Parts: sequence; structure tokens; C-alpha cells
Amino acid sequence: MADQPTAGERFIQGILPENPVYRQLLGLCPTLAVTNGLQAAITMSAAVMFVLFCANVIVSLIRNLLKPHLRIVIFTLTIATFVTIADRFLAAYVYQMSKVLGPYIPLIIVNCIIICRCEVCASKQGVVAAGADAIGQSIGFCLALSSIAAVREILGTGMLFSIRVLPEIWPDWVVMVLPPGAFLTFGLLLGAINWYSSRKARG
Repeated sequence: MADQPTAGERFIQGILPENPVYRQLLGLCPTLAVTNGLQAAITMSAAVMFVLFCANVIVSLIRNLLKPHLRIVIFTLTIATFVTIADRFLAAYVYQMSKVLGPYIPLIIVNCIIICRCEVCASKQGVVAAGADAIGQSIGFCLALSSIAAVREILGTGMLFSIRVLPEIWPDWVVMVLPPGAFLTFGLLLGAINWYSSRKARG
């Protein structure tokens, strides 16, 4: 469609201008639940990227066959197929991380980011644009989760990837690796981004 963004525009928009977490406020459940450590955040981001890319490509390929009243069902079934693959892969090859992430991998099935991109992009554009959109949105999602997880892990444990980055005398802020720390960190980072954006818009 002529009025739709190009593949390159889809890719760029997903990273920062239309970041799924900081701009669209989508996928907040895993954003808040699995960001007490950077390793878990990156693993979740990788799983979402796999599912989003595969779902977008499949939906784009069958977009001309979709019936309006069945499209959400088709999106959900397609997403569920690739979530199952990701979940079984993690359980087989990264078992400890699979246990850490627990139910949040299966919950990717109802992740608003993936259903949104299937509806907004994949069901309306070709495979290249759909794939570029999926990669851009996934990178944006990874940046958001990683930024929150890095702040929480450093302040909460003084370490990053289990490597100490703060002095031994640093008092661990235990609250940062607990649920309240997720809300606090997300709120502060979101506020900082909005402040910077509004300041930049004013010139």
C-alpha cells in the first residue's frame, strides 16, 4: 500500500520513535516482571524477537487470505505456535533460565506488542516490511528491557552479568530487585525520556 511506511522506516520507527515500551506502553507485564537481571531481560527479548519475526512473516504471507472476523484467531494461533517452539527450546537448552522466566515465556502468546504488529503492519504489508518491522520493534523492546534491568541489577546487587561493577562497600538496594523496584525504575526512565523529548521539541 502506497501510504504505508517503507521497510526501512518500519525498522527505524520501532527502535526509538515508536519504541513499544517507552512510547506505546505495550508489553509491560514482562517489562516489569523479568527485569531484575540483565541476562533474563535479554533472554526474554530474544524469545520475543523470534516469535514476533516469525508471526509477522507468516501473517504477511497469508494476509490476502485473512477474513476480518477470524484475523485475531489466526494471529493468536500463529503466535502460539512459535511461542511453544521458543518455550520448548529454552527448556531443552537453557533450562535454568527457563525456570527463572517461568510462565512469562508462554505469556508471550498474549503480548500486546506481537498482536499489535500483526494487525498494524503484517496484515497490511509485504514480507520485507513485516520482517523489518518485527526486527525494529524487537530491538526497541530489548533496549527498553535492558535499560531497566541494568539499572535494577547494578543498584540492587552492585553487579552486572554477575560481575561486580560497584565497590564492595556499596549497600545493596534490595528493593530494586523486588517488584517495587521495577515500577520505580520504569517510572523514572519513562519520565526522563518524556522530559528529554519535550525539551527537544521546544528547540
